[in-house]
Amino acid sequence: MTIARAALKGPATSIGSDRTMRFVMHLAALAGLASATPAAVANERPDFSIGAIADAQYAAEPDSGQRLYHTAPAKLAAAVADFNRQKLAFVVHLGDFIDRDWESYDAFLPVAAKLRHPWHYVLGNHEFAIDDAHKPLVAGKLGMPARYYSFTSHNWLFIVTDGTGLSSFGWPAGSPEYTRSMAAHAALYAEKPLWDGGIDDEQLRWIDAQLAEADRRGMKAMLFSHFPLFPENPHNLWNAAAVMAVIERHRSAKVWLDGHNHDGNYGEHAGVHYLNLKAMLDTPETAYARLDFFADRVVVRGFGRQPDYVLPLRP
Repeated sequence: MTIARAALKGPATSIGSDRTMRFVMHLAALAGLASATPAAVANERPDFSIGAIADAQYAAEPDSGQRLYHTAPAKLAAAVADFNRQKLAFVVHLGDFIDRDWESYDAFLPVAAKLRHPWHYVLGNHEFAIDDAHKPLVAGKLGMPARYYSFTSHNWLFIVTDGTGLSSFGWPAGSPEYTRSMAAHAALYAEKPLWDGGIDDEQLRWIDAQLAEADRRGMKAMLFSHFPLFPENPHNLWNAAAVMAVIERHRSAKVWLDGHNHDGNYGEHAGVHYLNLKAMLDTPETAYARLDFFADRVVVRGFGRQPDYVLPLRP
């Protein structure tokens, strides 16, 4: 893959578009965007926009190393206030909304509730750093219709995946799901960290069917996950290769957006962009993003330490 970088200047916004915009492009897509002036690209109105946050990760605990728990409420409140000033279809939190303890939900959700746009939540490993009795209640607590689901907006299909379907933490000990997860880890993924997870076979078949329908209807698709797939990294899903094989055979699949790796990451493979947002938690400076959707690209406008990207969309 060829990577090109260019300066993109535009009107100052609370998302920081006055900073240098980093372009991440395929060589094949470069000509189309290069023909436009930077100002024209910056001033073009998107079809729609969304907000995205990864790893806000609140706990009523003393700070520990990079985990600046005491800053989480103020940083989330500031992001919510910023998003409320913008026209957004929705905002997604990409997992690890809390760090631990069931009581953290009641302390932190009121901050999120001030958002004037719809929320969509993704399940991460820390959502389940709670007692077993409450684990079946997590999705409902976050207002999720199910642990994984899909919805449409502006002729895009958005798929909320559950990377805890196979995991050591996502199910009560002794449950069939826990037993299945631990057996799979022992047999197939013993070298993978137990703080990661995997997508179970039933969910993977469902993702395949969702993307096949999007292909048939000529839609574009973005998938949300807590856990990365690519580039290779210790934070990736146990069965990342199998999941990539499924999504990359569908022309509708354009972007996989995730968190979990607090440093962030990016890679492109087989025409799909794999973007890992930086964690909001880790530094005094915040991190979140607005994603602007155009016919031929998704523009990621980062705030705080989150970099900007332009993601050209394969035909």
